[in-house]
Amino acid sequence: MGSFEPILTRNVGIPNSERIVVYLERGGYTALRKALQMTPSELIALVKESGLRGRGGAGFPAGVKWNFMPKEPVTKYVCVNTDEGEPGTFKDRLLVEHDPHSIIEGVIIAAYAVGAHRAFVYIRGEFLLGIKRWIKAIAEAYDHGFLGKNILGSGFDLDLSVHRGAGAYICGEETALINSLEGKRGEPRIKPPYPAQMGFWGQPTLVHNVETLANVPHIVNHGAQWYRSIGTEQSPGPKLFCVSGHVRRPGNYELPLGTPLRTILEEYAGGMRGPRPLKAIIPGGASTPMLMPDQVDLPMDFESLAGAGSMLGTGAIIVMEEGTCMVEVARRLMNFFAHESCGQCTPCRTVTQRLEEILTRLVRGQGQPGDIERLEALCEGVRGLTLCPMGDAVVNPIVSSLRHFRPEYEAHLTRKECI
Repeated sequence: MGSFEPILTRNVGIPNSERIVVYLERGGYTALRKALQMTPSELIALVKESGLRGRGGAGFPAGVKWNFMPKEPVTKYVCVNTDEGEPGTFKDRLLVEHDPHSIIEGVIIAAYAVGAHRAFVYIRGEFLLGIKRWIKAIAEAYDHGFLGKNILGSGFDLDLSVHRGAGAYICGEETALINSLEGKRGEPRIKPPYPAQMGFWGQPTLVHNVETLANVPHIVNHGAQWYRSIGTEQSPGPKLFCVSGHVRRPGNYELPLGTPLRTILEEYAGGMRGPRPLKAIIPGGASTPMLMPDQVDLPMDFESLAGAGSMLGTGAIIVMEEGTCMVEVARRLMNFFAHESCGQCTPCRTVTQRLEEILTRLVRGQGQPGDIERLEALCEGVRGLTLCPMGDAVVNPIVSSLRHFRPEYEAHLTRKECI
């Protein structure tokens, strides 16, 4: 394996790494002390210069997002998105369970930079250990003076609390998360206005993914140029890649952005689990278009994958070997998306159900003439017609599998079996 020294996961595997005493022993909260000596504008400029991009899937520049928050002394909020629910994605829970204080430190710095005095952790309800770790770590941070009134004598106040979701995938979308936090149905809002303009209770709100915030203390401690020395020019910094599927060593691997996909699969995940060769890869979570074996040398960064017609997304790599039925893969993913559609937008609500029905009968050998054309028409009919990106994203597994594996769909339709 390579010699990259872990940054975000440097405490993972250390005994009792979730406890504040261990975090402090390993240099924790030094970035906060340094940040509180800076002005908010200096912090925002630092994060902008670092090039940190959101790790929740969209890859939007974090410093630009901070700068969107109004400078006036109005009520502002910070929300920590721990609603990790996409199939194949399991990086945020690793950080929450093993190093929650690194995230808390990032939250405090971000809140200070944008002038927020109230922050919320929104966490998926099923993450029971993560919830316990969040609550314990926040209590420890209060006890040590890192949260509450007059933090470290700086005059800055911040309160932070944990709020459980009910397991709705859609609440990973920032405006649906805010609605849920307010006690409403977890449904996306029309944008604009964006949360930085009008978010929680109508006030400016900064919403960040767990992994994004965990980067912030390291940027403050080591500087923007150090951070830019990792990764690529347009996609700087480290990234957690979740590898699952037909590999020998599935798991989380922290590597610089731009690391070739082949390196991740062969040197870190151990290669294919058996004699069957690679068939297809989903590179960034269940909603990202598939890649083929001849694309394994692609750098895993935002620009390279977009140029190849896919997306980095959350960095969740799902590996499939020869012999995998791609129609069944599409059906399983569509089953998830149909179940998780919030139902607010008619195209998403109805199209996902119809797509699942067609895929189910194809898999069962009950396909009807015209089913493949129906799939294509339905996928085209939902694009651009929903309030959030889910409508566009859910059809990616079908569109890409049809593009690469159309003969399998035709075999299910005509021969009533997989080839």
